[in-house]
Amino acid sequence: MSGIKQWIGAWVLFCSSMCACLTSLHAQEADLEKIQSALKSTKAQLLQKEQRRSAIYSELKVQEENIADTAKALNSTRIQLIQNKVVRDDLTSQKIILDQNVTKQQAVMAKHIKASYVAGNYDYAKMLFNQEDAAKFERVLTYYQFLYKQRKQTIDQFRTYISELTQIEQELFAKELELNDLLDTQQAQQLVLNTQRSKRELSIKQLEQQIQSDTAKIEQLEADELRIAEAIEQGRRESAEQQSLAGLLPYKGALLHPAKGRLRRLFGRVRQGQVRWKGILFQGEEGSEIKAIQTGRVLFSEWLRGFGLVMIIDHGKGYMSVYGYNQALLKQPGDTVRRGETVALMGQSGGQTRPYLYFEIRRKGIPVNPTAWLSQR
Repeated sequence: MSGIKQWIGAWVLFCSSMCACLTSLHAQEADLEKIQSALKSTKAQLLQKEQRRSAIYSELKVQEENIADTAKALNSTRIQLIQNKVVRDDLTSQKIILDQNVTKQQAVMAKHIKASYVAGNYDYAKMLFNQEDAAKFERVLTYYQFLYKQRKQTIDQFRTYISELTQIEQELFAKELELNDLLDTQQAQQLVLNTQRSKRELSIKQLEQQIQSDTAKIEQLEADELRIAEAIEQGRRESAEQQSLAGLLPYKGALLHPAKGRLRRLFGRVRQGQVRWKGILFQGEEGSEIKAIQTGRVLFSEWLRGFGLVMIIDHGKGYMSVYGYNQALLKQPGDTVRRGETVALMGQSGGQTRPYLYFEIRRKGIPVNPTAWLSQR
């Protein structure tokens, strides 16, 4: 009897234990479902955030491309203004010289008139009928012929000066009108540019709200780095062997600085997490010129997420130079550029808050320290 009781007690204990295990298992399953549900919800939220971020970047791309178009038009207007002023100054100088010539010619004509008045006793008609002294008549006739030729030359020259002066004054007037039109165009373009910048600043603030944590920043930088690496690799694949391009090795230490401004030697430094800088920065003035460091051919010239308006130039022998954050790109893929030629304008595209040039040099796709290749001016 005691054995049965022991068995029943053990069975009750076992059942209780099993019930506790089942209860615990159900609780764990419920917790797992909650975790999976929360994970699913988090993934959905992350997907929504990424979609919003992508939408903001798409909007930013359109805005920065519009800014680039306006900046190029504004730059072209500035060049025309400079050329117009040079021509106007030249015309002004010519006008001053012509005014002086006209004044001198008027003085010469006044002398001729005075000489004619002094010689007025010799009436030409009277001398023809009164030929008492043939020798004297011949001398006076010769004098009159000489005086006539001089007078005609003076009058002809005077007319030429007056005609040239009138033409230059007309050209000056036309240039003044053209200059005023260019100034009006410049003001309108600047106004459009300012409006576009304001829209861009709103997009950047939205982006900053989207990317707040260090993790998000690292993920973003890694994604951006991958994009530019893919663009460079694409350029390498599309680049045919250029026999005329000598590469950069012969010019190491003597390459041109691509921009004016403060140089920030960031190559190799930690950017965020495990991400390191692959290039350097030039901090300068917005709209200032970006130069090709050496002769080459443009492989890539468009907007790239994280780097804004980017240009990649192939210099041959596996060497490439990369120019990012530009305000505007002035060359297209396939264009040949010379050493020192203006290829872009400095800006803050790609979501930058200050005007920079992001610059890299790569050999067979691998980044090298640009400061070792640029001239130590």
